Amino acid sequence: MSSDHFSVDGTLLEAWASPKSFCPKDGSGEPPGPGRNSEHDFHGERRRNNTHASTTDPDARLFRKGPGKEARLCFIGHALMENRNGLIVRAITTRASGHAERLAALALIEPHADRPQPVTLGADKGADKGADKGYDTGDFVMELREKAVTPHVAQNTNRRRSAIDGRTTRHPGYAVSQRIRKRVEEAFGWAKTVAGLRKMRHRGLPKVGWQFTLAMAAYDLIRLPKLLALPAV
Repeated sequence: MSSDHFSVDGTLLEAWASPKSFCPKDGSGEPPGPGRNSEHDFHGERRRNNTHASTTDPDARLFRKGPGKEARLCFIGHALMENRNGLIVRAITTRASGHAERLAALALIEPHADRPQPVTLGADKGADKGADKGYDTGDFVMELREKAVTPHVAQNTNRRRSAIDGRTTRHPGYAVSQRIRKRVEEAFGWAKTVAGLRKMRHRGLPKVGWQFTLAMAAYDLIRLPKLLALPAV
């Protein structure tokens, strides 16, 4: 396994909670109608995470993947992949927010940072593509460099200036990291189509986090026989 080249990414995990359960915290909302699946008109109602919470899963947060996308109650699963074999080496789950991916990435790379040999971290624009700046922010890039980690982050130049400049992009390793980092999506895709994470079956951050970490470990176990069968290079 690689000990110096990594990639990080996050994926939205839809919570086992209905949007109808997202009610004002002060109890001022419209009372539920009769029946188990009563109708509710949300037109004109401003629902925010600081004023509303799900009565089904209070840890879930209302979040949208990008402009024009539907807002859903969800969590974010984060995974750190080593680039040599595409194995997941660490995984955590957080409440959904615009800065969760950057904080999680710093926590995931921390045990591998500040080493004599150069360490690189590749990253995409994040699970909240379009909704936030993702990983390409000055603060995140600066914190990585303070940890002696070279930020191989995808540039976000949509009406803004990227925090990644020619000092990083001119090196061939940057292009390699940008190509390999996409492999982490294979783990997320497998988890949602095979491991049943399309919609979470547990409630609460601890249980959702356990389910996501277990799925990432299972993905590695599925990959290992294929890797062990390959001839040594």
